[in-house]
Amino acid sequence: MGSVIGDILPFAVGVAISPVPIIAVILMLFSARAGTNGPAFLGGWVVGLLTVSIIVLAVSGATGANSSTPPIWVALVKIVLGVLLLLLGWEKLTTRPPAGTAAPMPKWLQAVDQMTPGKAFGMGALLSGVNPKNLILAVAAALVIAQAQLTVTDAGVAVLVFVIIGSTSIAVPVLYLRLGGAPAKARLTQAKGWLGENNSTVMAVLLLIFGVVLIGKGIGGL
Repeated sequence: MGSVIGDILPFAVGVAISPVPIIAVILMLFSARAGTNGPAFLGGWVVGLLTVSIIVLAVSGATGANSSTPPIWVALVKIVLGVLLLLLGWEKLTTRPPAGTAAPMPKWLQAVDQMTPGKAFGMGALLSGVNPKNLILAVAAALVIAQAQLTVTDAGVAVLVFVIIGSTSIAVPVLYLRLGGAPAKARLTQAKGWLGENNSTVMAVLLLIFGVVLIGKGIGGL
């Protein structure tokens, strides 16, 4: 069980390091509906990660990925996922803006102030579960859990650990603003600015690293 947690921990951290969703939740916390939209976005984020993890875990079990000798397709899937991450990372690296310049943010961020709690929840679920980087990392983590031949209870605990760690970057701003008051708002504003300027670089490095890791794990399973 401990070794499985150790194996999925990097993937969970990779999910947590998501600059645009962090910027989104900070903007929500500065909006008129901060008291409802921030927690709703966090709830959607958790549900999205949990849903993807459970689906992949169930499919992996049904297709034999959790057998004593996992099928060759498991290793091939890891290699393909790794290549996809490398391609995403290379795209981020080659299109990043000049140093000191903020990367263009998605247009939907401009509508954060007008979002209802329901839309905030849905956006959180989409950004955690459907976002390509997070989806790939969640699939990779679920495959690790499936291959470990854990009991249902232990597998559930592993999924919860993955989801909790992967949600920390969204949960921390929500809790920090509630507990920290005005100083917390100032620091979150600084964090938002830094993430805006370094979004592409952070994502490029992260994607390239995890791409190499997944390809290595896939080759090791052949």
